[in-house]
Amino acid sequence: MTTIREEMWKARSILFNFAITDLKIRYKNSALGVLWSIVEPLLMLGVLFLVFSTMFKTEIEDFPIYLLLGLITYNFYKNATNISLVSLSNRSSLITQIYFPRSIPAISSCITASIMLIVELAILGIFMVALEFIPPITIIYLIPIYVLGFVFVIGLSLGLSVLNVKFKDIEFIWGIVLHAGFFLTPIFYRFDFLPEYVQNILMLSPVVQLVTMTHHVAMYGTIPSTNSILYTVGSIFIVLVIGYLIFRKYQARIVEEM
Repeated sequence: MTTIREEMWKARSILFNFAITDLKIRYKNSALGVLWSIVEPLLMLGVLFLVFSTMFKTEIEDFPIYLLLGLITYNFYKNATNISLVSLSNRSSLITQIYFPRSIPAISSCITASIMLIVELAILGIFMVALEFIPPITIIYLIPIYVLGFVFVIGLSLGLSVLNVKFKDIEFIWGIVLHAGFFLTPIFYRFDFLPEYVQNILMLSPVVQLVTMTHHVAMYGTIPSTNSILYTVGSIFIVLVIGYLIFRKYQARIVEEM
């Protein structure tokens, strides 16, 4: 882990340059540009709110805030991993010509997703004001929760970026995982509405843990339990280590595979 940290510090200007470039590429030739990072969650919010407020009645208090918070949080993990998936292959010509730490594209993808997250959280704040929702003081715990989330997506991104160079099927498999994860994560429903045995299975997912935590601290004034925090930190650390080991195994062959 020390090696990557040192590489990132030495190449920090390249890192942030890549992050901004990823953001520009994502919205290149689109009429709205970066505004899509605002429009996309709002459109999804509108569709899901229409469905669950008319066709399926929901008992969740302050449902628009609950829904938007869940969407924004899940989008962070989705955006970071989707961008990182193609972060190396999209820079194949650059990688084959000059040397820079191969971990930079994956980590810069996480920074790009973080910038998008900040924009979307600002929209959430506007919604809170418009709907006269006063969040509890525990909302400040969103900061360490999203820091944990950032570490989590770094682990995923490191592994996914090199695996997608070697195995092209990874991009399609990961798309399926993200679609399934959307419905298995408590974004538009309360987690405690599920049967207990289903809760026990789903809580093994760090994403489910993190999304549940965001709802609890931002809406209900509930601080996560010690066991929940320890499990989440432990599982994220495992993901980071596995992602790093996968990256170390395949990074030397990146140029050959391209």
